Amino acid sequence: MNDLLTIAALSRADIDRILSLAEMPIGSARPLEGKGVALYFEKPSARTRNSTEMAAVQLGGHPIYLQPAELGIGTRETPEDVARTLACYHSLICGRVFDHKVLEAMATATPVPVLNMLSDRDHPLQALADLLTIRQLMGRIEGVKIAFIGEANNVSRSLADACALVGSELRVASPAGFGFAPGTPAVTQFVDPHEAIEGVDVVYTDVWVSMGDPESDEKREAFERFQVNEALIALSPHAHFLHCLPAHRGEEVTHAVMEGPNSAVWRQAENRMHSARGALHWMIEG
Repeated sequence: MNDLLTIAALSRADIDRILSLAEMPIGSARPLEGKGVALYFEKPSARTRNSTEMAAVQLGGHPIYLQPAELGIGTRETPEDVARTLACYHSLICGRVFDHKVLEAMATATPVPVLNMLSDRDHPLQALADLLTIRQLMGRIEGVKIAFIGEANNVSRSLADACALVGSELRVASPAGFGFAPGTPAVTQFVDPHEAIEGVDVVYTDVWVSMGDPESDEKREAFERFQVNEALIALSPHAHFLHCLPAHRGEEVTHAVMEGPNSAVWRQAENRMHSARGALHWMIEG
C-alpha cells in the first residue's frame, strides 16, 4: 500500500516511477478496472477535480465525487470512521482538505491508499506535475534552476521537497516574513525577486492570497513588487514560465507573461492529469 500525503515521504525512486507511469500512453494500463476511487473535496477546484477524475477513468476506475455535507467529517463521524466506510467500496481514497491532519487520520485507519489532492501543508500532485513539465521542457530535472516568486505555501513547500529529492536548485523570492525558514533543504531565499530570477531556467509564481486565506491589504501591498511582469522576465529571457493556476492577471503576473512565448502554463495544467494518473497507478501497484 502506497499512501501519497507529502512529497517529502517519497524517495527519488518513487518520483522516477510516478513520472514514468505518467508518461505511459493513456489506456495502456488499467489497474483500477472495476474499482472505485473516492474523491473528497472540502475545497472546490477545476483542475484537481477534472484531472483526477479523468486519471481514474483512464486507469479503468470509477471516480465518485464527495462533498463535506455528504460525509460530515468532524460533525457526524470521525475521519477514521469515514475512511473505514469508504474503504468498503473504494480501492483508493483521495482528499482535498483544509487540515492536513484529516488525511493523516484517514491514512492510519484505512487499509486502502490515501492521496493528498491538496492540504494546508502540501500539494504533492502539483509538484509532480511541475517536475513532469520541467523534464519535458528541459530534458532533465537534475541541476535545473527554478525561481519561485511568492510565499512559502503548500505549493512551494512541495516543490522544495521535490527539488531536494531530484537535485534541482530552488530560489524563492518572498517579502520579509513570508518566506522559508533559513536552512530549508534545496531552497535559497531572497527578498529581491530581481536577484532570484537571474540565470534561472524556470520562473514560477502563484496567487498572492490562496483559497481560504483571509484577504489582506497589507499582504497585497507587501507583494506588489513581486509581480512577474515583462521587466522581471527580461532578466532571464530564455526561462520557461509556470503558474499552478488560477492566475489573477494584473496581480502576481501580467497578461503578457501568461500569454508570452515562454509560457508553459497550459502544458503544466494538462500534466496535472498525467501526473495524477501516474500517482494513482503507483499507489495501487504498491
